[in-house]
Amino acid sequence: MFKGTTVICVRRGEQVAMAGDGQVTLGNQIIKAGARKVRRLYKGSVLAGFAGSTADAMTLLERFESRLEENSGDLMRSAVAMVKEWRTDRALRRLEAMMIVADAKLSLLLSGAGDILEPENNIAAIGSGSGFAQAAGMALLETSDWPPSKIAKRSIEIASEICIYTDSIVTVEAIGE
Repeated sequence: MFKGTTVICVRRGEQVAMAGDGQVTLGNQIIKAGARKVRRLYKGSVLAGFAGSTADAMTLLERFESRLEENSGDLMRSAVAMVKEWRTDRALRRLEAMMIVADAKLSLLLSGAGDILEPENNIAAIGSGSGFAQAAGMALLETSDWPPSKIAKRSIEIASEICIYTDSIVTVEAIGE
């Protein structure tokens, strides 16, 4: 589990949103409160969020963006190429991070263990507060008509009230809203 990060992806049809808290910790100290852990890639059509070491996550984001360019924005093909490289490359396989990526049609959770997981309940979360954010997101998705961006933001805020490694400074990116 990665400390200091919570990222959630919420999907409702072709609307998708990703939110991440801004807290960065080093040991038991908060180093920064406003980091951006969610980004737009490939001409703004793909969302990506990361949990883990910042340097490792940035390396993975750069590699994933290269795969998107090579595959003309095809999310699944890019994810397969990325995870294969992540798992087999000597330098990359030592990286300690996880990613969630999404476009208008698909949401995926990626790991260095070779995992490419499509969430069954339209919500994926990673990081130390992921369980709290995912539970909140599932409840809000089932009981409200809120758009995914509002659900994602509120889910991170709820997680921040429980998880000491998650703060309430939230970055949200959305597609199709």
